[in-house]
Amino acid sequence: MARSLSVPSLPAAVSVREVGPRDGLQNEPEVIATVEKVALIEALAATGVARIEVSSFVSPRRIPQLADAEEVLSAAAIPVGVLVSVLVPNRRGLERALALRERGEGRIDQVTVFLSASETHNRKNVNAPVAASLAAVSSVIEASRSEGLRCEGVISTAFGCPYEGHVDPRSVLAIARHLVDAGAQEVALADTTGMANPRQVQSLFVAAREALGGEVELTAHFHNTRGAGLANVLGALQVGIDSFESSVGELGGCPVPPGATGNIASEDLVSMLSELDIRTGVDLDALIACAARAQELLGRPLGSHLLRAGPVRWVPEEL
Repeated sequence: MARSLSVPSLPAAVSVREVGPRDGLQNEPEVIATVEKVALIEALAATGVARIEVSSFVSPRRIPQLADAEEVLSAAAIPVGVLVSVLVPNRRGLERALALRERGEGRIDQVTVFLSASETHNRKNVNAPVAASLAAVSSVIEASRSEGLRCEGVISTAFGCPYEGHVDPRSVLAIARHLVDAGAQEVALADTTGMANPRQVQSLFVAAREALGGEVELTAHFHNTRGAGLANVLGALQVGIDSFESSVGELGGCPVPPGATGNIASEDLVSMLSELDIRTGVDLDALIACAARAQELLGRPLGSHLLRAGPVRWVPEEL
């Protein structure tokens, strides 16, 4: 007797958050000229993405690729409907962001903070234990909220650590709870080095929703190091996650362990969502053009599948 298979329901619409200008470019070896960076950011903002992570107020000595954060934010013309996000690693970075905003030289809507769930990765990445990083980013969140800024907390290595292997989900949830208690309205669980699988993704996001409640926005941040990025997106969609961070052209990676490749490509993500009949509000052709521009700026092939193969131009009939 044939068994009928139930098809999981998926969200009707998804919010796509573009992180290429920050998370992508900071991990590429090339330093892009400010004027070219601004043009790429403006083109990305015009595609219909919900949010764009423009830059980071990190030490220029540590991340020379983003040394022009103030100049980029001052010059980029981003539509009001697109949320402008910046990464702020510490209070000094927040002071720079607030000073720019107070001078009226750039719009900032959201501050993003981050730390790793594993001790070894956190120490190698920011040279601090997890507890110290958690205290520092909580202080940044509290100060940012007092200035009327939206706050996102990103938990790196949430699905596995290249040094320690398994990461206890209870540790991830405890960090998430601390971030929310400090005032974060959004928590992103990040597969920083591409170690996750769809079943694990579903388990952790379900547990996070139960632990944090319905008021906290949960975002998925996947890397494509082992080719499972879009499979993990589907896993997250099946448990109701409707917010995803991605990087145009599959830019980026992780600066610490060898072999870590970029975030899932924004155009690959939007294409798959479109084929699943999930609304994103993003112009796919315009996004592919942005990926081509990024590839031209860097002067080498990028990991995006749609840059090589192009989008699907037909929709198969349902069985």
